[in-house]
Amino acid sequence: MLKKLFVSSSPHIRSKETVSGIMRDVLIALIPTMIMAILFFRMRAVILLLTCAISAMIIEWIIHLFFKREIDFKDTSPIITGILLACVIPPSLPLWIAVIGVFVAIFFGKMVFGGLGHNIFNPALVGRCFLLASWPVAMTNWTNFDGVSGATVLNTIKMHGNGAAMALFGSSGSEYLHMFLGSRLGSLGETSTLALLIGALYLFWRRHISWHTPITMIAVVFILNWIVGRDPLLAIMSGGLILGAFFMATDMVTTPKTGTGKIIFGVCAGALVVWIRVKGGYPEGVAYAILLMNGVTPLIDKMTKPKPFGHGGGHA
Repeated sequence: MLKKLFVSSSPHIRSKETVSGIMRDVLIALIPTMIMAILFFRMRAVILLLTCAISAMIIEWIIHLFFKREIDFKDTSPIITGILLACVIPPSLPLWIAVIGVFVAIFFGKMVFGGLGHNIFNPALVGRCFLLASWPVAMTNWTNFDGVSGATVLNTIKMHGNGAAMALFGSSGSEYLHMFLGSRLGSLGETSTLALLIGALYLFWRRHISWHTPITMIAVVFILNWIVGRDPLLAIMSGGLILGAFFMATDMVTTPKTGTGKIIFGVCAGALVVWIRVKGGYPEGVAYAILLMNGVTPLIDKMTKPKPFGHGGGHA
């Protein structure tokens, strides 16, 4: 019996992985971080997370309606953008400012490029940097669940050195435990290293991220901080390094595709983080480092693009 040959357009090798499935897994990976944020910042965390997530969905739907585009109700990427933005802003930030940040993240960080899969820069970080430039005081007002303001570990290290940062936690030796668990001041979702690592392990297990960028980025931050005389462990666990390295620098849309490219991205991003923290005006540099590297991702992809099979070899 003659078999029929069916010819179809590429890709010919397909995966069961879907965009909605990946977004669902990212949301699951963020659950431990959201739980720790709620435990530490209480109702303020709940309100801020819900505000950012819901407003992100509404804003993207309005943009789709305005431009007469079809709305995919299974697309949960706006929720991820909203939650990630909430995780990188202070818990005390007024809600109306947070909503403006969400609009900038969705519209200017994503939709102007053509929507999901076409954006050059990480949308949540675009929103955060806009808010930091527009409302620098509100974006650097750090409070705990009692509404008491204070300095973050990164700011204390920058202004007064390692010793003063360790003194924030009272007894010597407890600072690493506090940093690991998350009982300190900072952005909503960056305080608990433990929660972030649990989420990262889930993404590794689901094979949505690889070690190349996050591990390289963190290793470079560790080494360079040791060279300049700063506590490497405090540098890693303070600020948004863990959150940025595992949840933003691994974005499959805005970061390199090849393993070599991902390592280059991680090395350069880690070096930029340390440079901005040590020499810059702001104590934190993760958002700027990742966005700057997002801008050169096309160049990295071009430099590390593998040769097509059969090209570049010698003649027989």
